[in-house]
Amino acid sequence: MSRHKVEISGVNTANIKVLTNVEMRELFLKMQNGDPFARDDLVNGNLKLVLSILKRFGNTSENMNDLFQVGCIGLIKAIDNFDLAHEVKFSTYAVPMILGEIRRYLRDNSSIRVSRSVKDLSYQIIKLKENYMKEEGRELSYEKIADILGVSRFEIVNAMEAMLDPVSMFEPIYSDGGDTIYLYDQLADQTENVDREAQMSMKHAISELSDREQLILNQRYVMGKTQMEIANELTISQAQVSRLEKNAINTLKKRLQ
Repeated sequence: MSRHKVEISGVNTANIKVLTNVEMRELFLKMQNGDPFARDDLVNGNLKLVLSILKRFGNTSENMNDLFQVGCIGLIKAIDNFDLAHEVKFSTYAVPMILGEIRRYLRDNSSIRVSRSVKDLSYQIIKLKENYMKEEGRELSYEKIADILGVSRFEIVNAMEAMLDPVSMFEPIYSDGGDTIYLYDQLADQTENVDREAQMSMKHAISELSDREQLILNQRYVMGKTQMEIANELTISQAQVSRLEKNAINTLKKRLQ
């Protein structure tokens, strides 16, 4: 089977070498012992990791060559800070750092203005997550981040969501081979049948829920995440998320009756 040549930033992706775990370990040991070529070999041997992450940003209007170069900066930082003593796969350590580098670039170059306080908080979160991954070899949960920074989990999630790219109203969300359904087809017309009093009542009722309940409702019904995804972020069980969600909804029903 022939290999198709696809170039990005002058790199022929069909010829990128993928290192084995044994080769990775040997190269890291060589780099630690002062081998001047080991670092370059590690970078070249992990370019496909950067390319796999770029697939998550396929809908962005940013130039893929630029994002690839930014991702490579994150890869280099990961290589320079990786510690073999943690006994974790390099990809486990590198992916959050590459993602963080790309998201910082997208946020800083976004046409949507994010408040300075939210931006500063997101910087703190990213730095904290990167340092924790470097020292402990695993992800830091939003719950622990909130405790360390002295803010609510709701503020943590809002700051992290502010880093995400906006989605076009004309983004296709479904097609069965016939007519395509776009995001704007699913948006309600806010100029018709708007009950301002009901909206204010709902907003007030939500504000009286606990931070965790607000967070779960936001993640479930605004961001569209599953209970299991939320459970993993908060380091609690899926059953706990389900119970908190149900309690929050019942509370809202009672307050809005």
